Amino acid sequence: MKSPINIEDPIGKTVGRRVLMDPVEYGMRLQEAGSQLQQTLGIGYIPKGVYRFKTHEEADEWLMKMMSRAAAKRIKNT
Repeated sequence: MKSPINIEDPIGKTVGRRVLMDPVEYGMRLQEAGSQLQQTLGIGYIPKGVYRFKTHEEADEWLMKMMSRAAAKRIKNT
């Protein structure tokens, strides 16, 4: 039986390559990018943890409440 793939064919065009970096370095860069994004957008502190919501609307409402609470706290301290 003949193989459907001819292994002697030259490899075609390579579209892109992903250079893998050290996972710790990647994590640190990701954390730094998130921190810069928070500072740029003015998003305040959102409590850590696992939160369970019945609907997306309920989750969005909670997120807006936390963001506005942090913004009010930041304005109060200024």
